[in-house]
Amino acid sequence: MKKSQFTVAVAGALLSMFALSPSVYAEGKPAVAKAVKPGTFCNIQDAKACQDAVTPAQILSRFKAGNTRFVSGKPRHQNYLKEMKATADGQFPLASVVSCIDSRAPAEIVFDQGIGDLFNARVAGNIVNEDILGSLEFAHKVVGAKLLVVMGHTSCGAIKGACDDAQLGNLTGLIGKIKPAVSLVSADIKDRTSKNYAFVEMVAENNVRLTVEMIREKSPILREMEQKGEILIVGAMYDVKTGKVKFYDAPAAAKPAPGTKS
Repeated sequence: MKKSQFTVAVAGALLSMFALSPSVYAEGKPAVAKAVKPGTFCNIQDAKACQDAVTPAQILSRFKAGNTRFVSGKPRHQNYLKEMKATADGQFPLASVVSCIDSRAPAEIVFDQGIGDLFNARVAGNIVNEDILGSLEFAHKVVGAKLLVVMGHTSCGAIKGACDDAQLGNLTGLIGKIKPAVSLVSADIKDRTSKNYAFVEMVAENNVRLTVEMIREKSPILREMEQKGEILIVGAMYDVKTGKVKFYDAPAAAKPAPGTKS
C-alpha cells in the first residue's frame, strides 16, 4: 500500500471511530455539504468549505471578538437545538482549547461559541500529557481545526496547589507537572505561597507558556503544522473577575476572509 493510501485509510478509520464522514477527507472525492449555523462565522453554506476558507489568524480574531461580546454582556443567541442538528452528521470545528477543569472558565461561553465550533480538552492546571496531545493531533491533523489555544485562568486552584506543594492522592502527580512554572519565577519573590496573589498569577502565566512549548516539543505533528502555517498555537489567560481573555504572543488582528464575519 502506498503511503498516501495508508494515510487516507488511517484517517478514514479515525473518522469512523469519532462519527465523522470519511468521504469528506478521502482523496479525489467531493466534500459532503454541511450547513453552517446561521449568524456564526461563515456566510457560505458548507462547513468544510468554511473551515478551509479561513486562516488561523482569522479564527483568533473571531475568538477575540467573541470574548468582547461576552464581557460586554451582549453574546450571540445560541440556538443549541439547531446547532446540535447541524452537527449531528459531522463536525468541522475551527479551533481547539486546552483549558482548566475549573467551573468558572468554560471556553465555549467565554469565547461566545456554539456547539461544533471548538474542541475542548479540560484538565486541572491546563497541562498536557500523551492523551491530550493525541487528542489535539486528532483535532488538527485529522479533523482540520486551525487554532490551538492553551488557556489558563486567574485564581487557579491547581496553580495554588503547586505553589503550596499540596499533597492529595493522584492530584499530587498532576501538581508536580506544574511545579516547573513555580521554579521559573524570580527568586527575588520572597512570599512564594498561594497567599501572594501576584506570585500565583506569575506562575499561572509561566504554566501556560510552558504548556505551549511542551505541545511544540512533544508533538512533531503539531510542530510541523505550525511551522507550515497550517495552525497557530497561542497561550491565553482568562480573568475570572472581569471575564477578559488576554492572549500571549498572538499576531495582529487579521482581515476577514471573503464570505466570513467575526
